[in-house]
Amino acid sequence: MLQYITRKILYSILVLAGVVVLVFFLFQGFGDPARLIMGQTGDAKTQENIRKELYLDQPRWKQFLLYVNDVSPVAIHTKEEIEAKQLKGIFIGGNKKVGLKLPYLRRSYQSKREVGSILMQALPGTIMLAAAAMALAVFIGIPLGVVAAVKQNTWLDTSAIFSSILGISAPSFFMGIVIAYLFGFVLTEYTGLQISGNWFDIDETTGKRIFSFKNIILPAITLGIRPLAIITQLTRSAMLDVLDQDYIRTAYAKGLNKRVVVWRHALKNAMNPVITAITGWFAELLAGAFFVEYIFGWQGIGKVTVDALEKLDYPVVMGSVLISATFFVFMNIVADVLYGVFDPRVRK
Repeated sequence: MLQYITRKILYSILVLAGVVVLVFFLFQGFGDPARLIMGQTGDAKTQENIRKELYLDQPRWKQFLLYVNDVSPVAIHTKEEIEAKQLKGIFIGGNKKVGLKLPYLRRSYQSKREVGSILMQALPGTIMLAAAAMALAVFIGIPLGVVAAVKQNTWLDTSAIFSSILGISAPSFFMGIVIAYLFGFVLTEYTGLQISGNWFDIDETTGKRIFSFKNIILPAITLGIRPLAIITQLTRSAMLDVLDQDYIRTAYAKGLNKRVVVWRHALKNAMNPVITAITGWFAELLAGAFFVEYIFGWQGIGKVTVDALEKLDYPVVMGSVLISATFFVFMNIVADVLYGVFDPRVRK
């Protein structure tokens, strides 16, 4: 199992390396960073200093190596760079130090803050939203798929298939507008829900942040509709295949309770494609909640990225892409490990 996991991790590192290359050559040097930072005013000397600080006075290949050195967790930096960039990690050596550090995603053109701190501040909101949406999809989708498979060709099965097709066909940005308008505006007196809101409210007495559950309901439903539909379809298809197997018939012949056969034996062996959907969609929800966060004013990485694109704040966009890719890779590793747990054959 350890060799299997190690192999997957190595593949994931190669994928991230490819993402770093794409991000750099797609965004680095796009526009004039000196003017984006200063605006249209500023003397030539100041612009030259900014370009030097951003390594734009270096050849393209050297800019790439310096960018990789910044975003890599293992890197070489001078003492002055460590202090200027406020790098966090463990460093050893003389003037040039080798270190194990947190990736440095550089600074925002607009706010001058570290991109890492901006995205980490927005990350909890995105994780909460994605987790709520996926919990909704899993706890409704799997039972619904199982019931549809067990009650094949009945009205329950037909209803589940029809609903899942509608869910798959509905884009998140369209459903977000409809749900926000209907439940957050037209019916707000009855639902008590608002079109926009963050994961916290400010206590008027103490001024402290308090978690707000009601604000997450509408964006979580909007974001969870498509994975819910797909998980329902996959669970139904996988269960139909498993329920037709010989060992299921043998279990019934031994007199096992139908509930035990379906939920304990059949469902466990039907979980591999469902695990793929859950882990893949959770990563996609973390990385792809852009429109939903923007529509509902939810403070997460998606909204921060869209705002950065509007302001041409490319370091924030580059950092967001890297973090999103890291989540995809991490969730794929989790999926591979779960495959090994549920089906030992995939470890070979």
